[in-house]
Amino acid sequence: MSETIQMYDPKREYKAYKREIDNAIQDVLNHGLFINGPEVKLLEPELAEFVGVKHAITCSNGTDALKVALLAVGVNPGDEVITVAHTWISTAEVISLINAKPVFCDICPDTFNMDHTKLEALITNKTKAIMPVSLYGQTADMDAINEIANRHNIPVIEDGAQSFGATYKGKRSCNLSTIGTTSFFPSKPLGGYGDGGAMFTNDDELANKMRQIKNHGCVKRFHHKYIGMNARMDTIQAAIIGTKLKRYDETMMKRKKCAEYYLSNLNNLSGITLPIVKKERESVWAQFSILAASNDMRDYLVKFLKENSINVAIFYPVPLHFQECFNDLGYKNGDLPVTEDICSRVFNLPCYGELTYEEQMRIILILKCGITKYSENN
Repeated sequence: MSETIQMYDPKREYKAYKREIDNAIQDVLNHGLFINGPEVKLLEPELAEFVGVKHAITCSNGTDALKVALLAVGVNPGDEVITVAHTWISTAEVISLINAKPVFCDICPDTFNMDHTKLEALITNKTKAIMPVSLYGQTADMDAINEIANRHNIPVIEDGAQSFGATYKGKRSCNLSTIGTTSFFPSKPLGGYGDGGAMFTNDDELANKMRQIKNHGCVKRFHHKYIGMNARMDTIQAAIIGTKLKRYDETMMKRKKCAEYYLSNLNNLSGITLPIVKKERESVWAQFSILAASNDMRDYLVKFLKENSINVAIFYPVPLHFQECFNDLGYKNGDLPVTEDICSRVFNLPCYGELTYEEQMRIILILKCGITKYSENN
């Protein structure tokens, strides 16, 4: 049997950058400043420059980045935050963790991001933030979302966990709203070797507040202005991410080439719909997401690919409004029709710069074979 092709294999990238990363880690081990070390202080302005914002504040992970951002804009218990249900649970989980209420907006059928035409109807006098997700590497339609939010004086927090480096009308993801957040989870386009995240803003007051909240609410040592969190980034992770940031343009280019190879070789296949990137946007291809014609076909193709040593994934098979932990919100089947349809048909192919053309062609041939077999049997 052929060797399994992993959904993501961080060891490959590490081998390519091994000397630089090993040296960066060793520098931290040598100086011993494992929390708030010099690498953290160096990384933040580098991230801010890359994104094009005044302030980048590193933190422990992408989930905490969202939570800190919500606290910074003043979301309180009983408030409402509008977001989407086709995403990883962190997006809505943090809203509930601070005893606010997630309100789910349906998504666009082509980009799988928040449908701004459905947004305004969900705004109430309890709405204190809007949190669109820039899913799979492509930003939401942030101008349209911001315009609605501005009319109601509501801050927008972009969940850019999967879109760091993507552009929208010439601006980077995380520089498109009141606050942008991202994740450096290992499988993300700019991934560390453990957890890590960051918040971005051009607002000086919000930046200072987020710095304090993520560090126990400290304004200075032993003096606490806010009830905060222990959400600092470890120095070793900062060293790794800073090293990889220097090569990130190359990483994004490789991911784009991987996606383009799929697009050119899977075009016009019956029964599947390939991802699109909207005009004036550039994706970083955190995932390569395909829609099958039906739930039955999706499940057949995923099973067939895995049986042939292609470790594909489904992101995300169960929308958040159907998760048990959100039962109390009272959503029912049909409330978010596009979300429910997408979750029933989407699946994701491996897409990262270290995949070889031979591996991609193997994936393509097995997928085509699976489509043919499914069609013959149905």
